[in-house]
Amino acid sequence: MKCPFCGEENTRVIDSRPADDNSSIRRRRECDACGRRFTTYEKVEAMPLIVIKKDMKREPYDRSKLASGILKSCYKCPVPTEDIEQCLNDIETKIFNLEEKEVESAVIGEIVMDEIKKLDPVAYVRFASVYREFKDINTFMDELKKILNK
Repeated sequence: MKCPFCGEENTRVIDSRPADDNSSIRRRRECDACGRRFTTYEKVEAMPLIVIKKDMKREPYDRSKLASGILKSCYKCPVPTEDIEQCLNDIETKIFNLEEKEVESAVIGEIVMDEIKKLDPVAYVRFASVYREFKDINTFMDELKKILNK
C-alpha cells in the first residue's frame, strides 16, 4: 500500500479489524519511510450483476424490485417480515452462486417461484399469476392443481 504522505510503497499493517458496517476491514498502517500512520479500508469488489429481460434489454440487478414483487404477493398473508427477508437472502444467494455476470430474468423468476412456494401458497399463486402471465382461468387452475397435488 502506497503511503499517502510520502508516496513510499513499503508500509506495514499495525492493526486490522472489521469496520463498523461489517462488510469491510479497517487497517491501520504505518509507513516504513516517514513513520506516519494512516487508515485503509479493504472491501470485496462485488461483481455487478446484469439482468437480461424478456425483451433482451439489460439492466442492473435491483434487490428492491425483487423485494417489491415478493411483498406484493405476500400482501395480507400471514408471512412474517423476517421470513420474507430470509427468502430474499436465499434467492440472492442462489442467483449470485450461479457466478454469472448476466442472468436471464426467467432464471431469476424460477428461483423466486421455488423460494416463494415455501413462504405461503397464496403468495405463490399471486406471484405465479403475474410471472407466468396467466391469460385465462385454465392456466390459473393448472398452477393451482400443481400445488394441491403436492
